[in-house]
This record gives sequence, C-alpha cells and structure tokens, in this order.
Amino acid sequence: MANKLPTETRVQILNMLCEGVSMRGISRVTGVSTNTIDKLLVDAGLVCARFHDENVRGVKCKRVQADEIWSFVYAKQKNVAKATAAPENAGDVWTWTAIDSDSKLIISYLIGGRDAEYANEFMDDLHQRLADKVQLTTDGHSVYPDAVGGAFGRNVNYAQLVKIYGAAPTRGEQRYSPAVCLGAKKKRVIGRPNQDHISTSHVERQNLSMRMHMRRFTRLTNAHSKKFQNHCHMISLYTVWYNFVRINSAVKMSPAMACGLSPRLWEMSDIVALIDSAAATPKPRGPYKKKATALIQNSN
Repeated sequence: MANKLPTETRVQILNMLCEGVSMRGISRVTGVSTNTIDKLLVDAGLVCARFHDENVRGVKCKRVQADEIWSFVYAKQKNVAKATAAPENAGDVWTWTAIDSDSKLIISYLIGGRDAEYANEFMDDLHQRLADKVQLTTDGHSVYPDAVGGAFGRNVNYAQLVKIYGAAPTRGEQRYSPAVCLGAKKKRVIGRPNQDHISTSHVERQNLSMRMHMRRFTRLTNAHSKKFQNHCHMISLYTVWYNFVRINSAVKMSPAMACGLSPRLWEMSDIVALIDSAAATPKPRGPYKKKATALIQNSN
C-alpha cells in the first residue's frame, strides 16, 4: 500500500488551503512538500466536484443571484503572448457562481470564459439543480438574457441589475481602486420579478469570500494558479467546504444545513473521508492481464 499522510495532517493542509494560505506557506508550516500538497489538492478537487454534482440538486429556494469573478492562470491575458512556456489554458479565467440569497448556498459554478457559450452552459446547469420557480438576478452582462431564456423559458422571474460606473482612476495608487458606481438600473427581462429583491449584493459578497479564502484569487500579489486544472480543483474544494463545512455568519449554520441538504455541520475530516472512499473504490481492470496471458502462451 502506498504511503499517505495522516488524516490530521491532510485535514490541516485542506483547512489552510481554504483559509487563503499559499502552497509554499503550507509546506513551511507542515513540513510537507509542495508536490504532496498538490497531489492532495487534486484528489480533493476531484471528489468535491463529483460530490457537488451529485448532491446539490433539487435545491428549494426562492431567490437566486448569479455573477462572474475574474482571475487568471499562469499569466494575465495581455501577457500570455510573451510569457515563457505558457500552457494552453493560460490567461484570463472567469468563475460563474449562482447562490441562494437566503441560505447563501452555492448552487452552481462554472470555470472558463465569459462568452455566450459558457453563459448557456452555466444557466442550463443552474436550472437543472433547482426544485421550484425562482426569482433570478444577474448583472448587466449582455449574454445573460438569451442564456436564461434558453435554459428556463418563461419559468423564471428574471431581472438584471445594470450598474452605472464613472471613469476608472488612472493616477497613482488610485488606479488600483475600482471605478465609482454612480447608480444602478433595475431591468425586468422575464416574468414579474419583485422589485425589492432585484439585487446582486449577496453573490458579490460571495465573490469577496472567494478572494479572501483562495490565495490564487488574491489581487496585486504574485499568487496565482500555474495550472488551469489546479485552479478548478481549488474552486471545487472551496465550494464543498463553503457549503458544508464553514458556518455562514448570516444564517448561523452551514449553507447546506440552512437549505436542507445536510442535517449536520461537516468537518474537513469528512472531505478527507470522501478522498479515502474514492481511493478505496476498485478501478476498471486494465489490459495487463491479457498481455500477460499472451506472453505465457507464446513462451509455451
């Protein structure tokens, strides 16, 4: 049997990953090599993506907010052409998220581009995970109306919150500040959305949580994902941790408990148990048996 880290060490590493600590920082604290941490992240990301896909379904909620958050892999898009040995998926990466406004549950997420193709796939996935007709709010991104209409048809109350920004600062330290929001316009698109609940505040707060809890999302540092696959694995781990392990201060329990998807608060050891369970599952038998038999027959 291959050597593996003790459960306590793996719990510590995964907790540190979800608290915004870099891989090198975790290595210095735990004494575990970055290669081993990377392997644990891959294992955790795979089982968490599968768990979310299979279990976050039939979500009963009334109001959903959706948004996209920017990050990059290896290099920013403008620098990819001159980057040394840039991988195929280098450049800007967008993470689409949809949350339940009441329980704060991350219902659906998608990682990739910011075009209509990704918007369609994202809304199709969101629709499949919902149990009831909801009120949906997004920002003013132009690809949303067609994507929402294609996925939900008329079975949704959908509105866009279109924010109006002033000119972005260009001088000194101010150039790192966002443009000033001058106002917002509520735009009804499908159905009869309640004007009082047309908001993206909760999903935008979730964007901040992602930047705080995943080091590779931190702005104005050298922390970023070197591989697109690891970027996806970290987001998958974070999503299950956020939904099932972390107590949300707004609902005083985990979002999964608030939404009725889990009867108890998880611990990070439960995610480690998912990893061990997946590793213990027998894999399909490969062709090595046939090859060995053929060699024996030829030798005779």
